[in-house]
Amino acid sequence: MVKTKIAVLISGNGTNLQALIDAQKDGVLRHGRIVLVLSSNSIAHGLKRAEDAGIETAVVTKKEAGSQEAFERGILEELESRDIDMIVLAGFMSILSADFVKRYDRRIINVHPSLIPAFCGKGCYGLKVHEMALDYGVKVTGATVHYVNEIPDGGQIILQKAVMIKKNDTPKILQKRVMAEAEWQILPQAAEKVAKRLMMEKNARTKQYQIDDIGKLLADNAYPGRGIVIGETKTSGKAAAAYFIMGRSENSRNRVFSLKDGALYTEPFDPSKVKDPSLIIYAALRSYENNLIVTNGDQTDTIYDFLKEGKTFEQALETRQFEPDHPNLTPRISGIIRFRGDKTEDGPAFAYKMSILKSEDPDGNRCGRYTYSFEPEAGLGHFIHTYECDGNPLPTFAGEPERISIPDDIDAFAEEMWRNLDAANKISLYVRYTDPATGEYEDRLINKYE
Repeated sequence: MVKTKIAVLISGNGTNLQALIDAQKDGVLRHGRIVLVLSSNSIAHGLKRAEDAGIETAVVTKKEAGSQEAFERGILEELESRDIDMIVLAGFMSILSADFVKRYDRRIINVHPSLIPAFCGKGCYGLKVHEMALDYGVKVTGATVHYVNEIPDGGQIILQKAVMIKKNDTPKILQKRVMAEAEWQILPQAAEKVAKRLMMEKNARTKQYQIDDIGKLLADNAYPGRGIVIGETKTSGKAAAAYFIMGRSENSRNRVFSLKDGALYTEPFDPSKVKDPSLIIYAALRSYENNLIVTNGDQTDTIYDFLKEGKTFEQALETRQFEPDHPNLTPRISGIIRFRGDKTEDGPAFAYKMSILKSEDPDGNRCGRYTYSFEPEAGLGHFIHTYECDGNPLPTFAGEPERISIPDDIDAFAEEMWRNLDAANKISLYVRYTDPATGEYEDRLINKYE
């Protein structure tokens, strides 16, 4: 999944920028990536913060531009050259025109040091806001993150956090506490919320008909977790199925794939080091009659048993839910290929389904069950994985299975996946190409630890 590209606009010290940089590093800001820090002040300390974090910088000043129109045109050139999706105003001391903000409708957010609608609007910025709060005698102030529109501080509120005013507060003391207790907390949270929305909207638009190379998707994702691919080869009409596993902990990495009577199992590489086998040791791929089942857990056996009883893939998964590994709550992903024999006028030679069972809330109180049914298309496959990317906790896969190309060459396909999986985290990969007419198959198995 392609993350939301973020530009942070600053004018000064960049403390809010630093909060965003830290949030990105810590996995709080996980659906967006800061690709540009743009300053309206050439000596802003925030530029140094960006450079230290390895983020590209740019400077556009109104004085050098000569007019508001030229100033905004210079900013737009920097943004458009990097295909920026989202803008965060973090201490940016210029009001943007209505024409500018309309270009980025609901894609610009700003943090303001008060509880809007109090002490906001034109002329209310920086230390002035805290002076106003103290002069007015309020007992509570705080910060607000809001969308930016043509009215200063007038856009829809995204998040707010209150801060109590203390007896001996001065404007500077209050300013520091509002930043520490409110701004630096809610700005990253709001940025993540908006970035996630924009990423999902963009991915939904682009991947509806887009077909990607799986190598590119894996190269752009340090930790997809466990992944399943099912589809049809380009010209030979074979049913392709692939499964890979990754791991971050010693227990999770202590695994290899093994084949026994045509079934694929995860087994401990070093049995003496196994701490908890319940979620990492299982049958990953099994066949029952004309069905090939592949999953990331012991729900493989659940599906197998239900099929033997004449029940369905969906009925089996109604009895299961995501893994109980709080706080990650790892999704259970599953796939099934039903072979029909030769392709005829009555239908294709096979069809397949994919499923994900995932938590619908951070506490794991509700399970969402999603099943996707596909008719095969030459050269097209679908890819579903447990996590969007690396993070702490790990963010659950979002959206529909990704569309990828399936080549005829099984060795090229296996090599492309293995080469692009993160070297530190990859563990094992299995690929099988099956002739739906005969049931004969060829496969490839790669283990990092032998």
